[in-house]
Amino acid sequence: MRNFKKTFHINAEPSDIYAALTNPYTIELWSGYPATMPSVPGEEFIMWNGDICGRIIEFVPDRKVVQEWYFGDNDVKSIVTISISGKEGNSNVIVEHTNIPAGDYDNIAEGWNEYYMGAIRRFYNPNF
Repeated sequence: MRNFKKTFHINAEPSDIYAALTNPYTIELWSGYPATMPSVPGEEFIMWNGDICGRIIEFVPDRKVVQEWYFGDNDVKSIVTISISGKEGNSNVIVEHTNIPAGDYDNIAEGWNEYYMGAIRRFYNPNF
C-alpha cells in the first residue's frame, strides 16, 4: 500500500473549493459527469460513472472532506482527507490519500493531479 500527499494552490475561495468537492451539480460542471454526493456522513458517493466510489466519513463546511474510497476486496481502508484553507480568493488544498494499492498508485496520483484537483483548478482558473 502507498500514500499520496500533495498541496494544490487554487485561485478560489475555500467555499468554492468545498462546493466543487461536495455539491453534485458543481462536480458535474468540472468533471463532465453526473455525481452522487450525499450530504450525510455514512452514505455512499459515486463519481465518474462509478470509477470512483466510496463512503462519506466527515464534512466540515468550507474546511475539510473525509472519504473512504473502495478498491475491490481490500481489507485495509483507503482514506482520502482533503483539507482546505485560504482567504481573499486563494486556497491551499491538501490531499492526503492513504492505503492506495501499489498497482493503482500511478493512476490515482495522475488522477489527483490531472483529472480531479487539476480539473477543479482549471474550472476556477480557466486562463491558467
